[in-house]
Amino acid sequence: MTATTKEIVLVTGANSGIGFELARQLLAKETYHVLLGARSTQRGNDALKDLQSRNLPGSIEFLHLDLQDDDTIANAATSIARNHGKLDVLVNNAAVASFSELDRHAFRDAFDVNATGPYLLTKALIDLLENSENPRIVNVSSGAGSIGRRLYAESPMYKIQAEPYRASKVAMNMLMTCQHVEYGLNYGDATKKGMKVFAYDPGFTVSNLSAANTKEHGARSAEETVFSLMDVIEGKRDADVGKFIHNTGEYPW
Repeated sequence: MTATTKEIVLVTGANSGIGFELARQLLAKETYHVLLGARSTQRGNDALKDLQSRNLPGSIEFLHLDLQDDDTIANAATSIARNHGKLDVLVNNAAVASFSELDRHAFRDAFDVNATGPYLLTKALIDLLENSENPRIVNVSSGAGSIGRRLYAESPMYKIQAEPYRASKVAMNMLMTCQHVEYGLNYGDATKKGMKVFAYDPGFTVSNLSAANTKEHGARSAEETVFSLMDVIEGKRDADVGKFIHNTGEYPW
């Protein structure tokens, strides 16, 4: 299969952690062409070379993308339009977390990368998503962004404040519902084709998001959590479109 006949999937923050593993699992299938989005060109290209060396049946390319830089967002949209003419799946995965710094800089970075950036990227790519026969937007959220769950004392994150991260993920979830109303439900116009929009929490995963994201602290491997994320991409969770979901169910907002 050529890239033009495959499903085009953009994964942001794909040079490590969940994003890298998602790219790997997508590449294990011939039907996908992966756009490996990363802020660092060096780390992005290193990840690209690593995945290419595995000789998996899918295809892949690097896409420079910094969610705090409007120029790279615009350039990414132009590149995808020129090379592919469409985008089938957008996975807003890139994230930052601060568990100790609580200054203005920490809040600004968290909202830029976890909420504002993904929203602006999605807006920039809407025309390309509309060119897909089955477009979907998957916003990788977190149970830490559930207001209802914050009050649940049995939650493993109950004693962890991480206010910038939590608040930015709440914002991401609200923006997801706005996307669902606008692009999924088309403001109630049933005559228009709707996109499938999700907020998905893959669960506590081994990654470089924070020092706590280790097996010693109970985090699951990216391979385990991404397996469930693949279900969302491949349509196995379409009954949950427009919801805030995790691997076994749904979270309260």
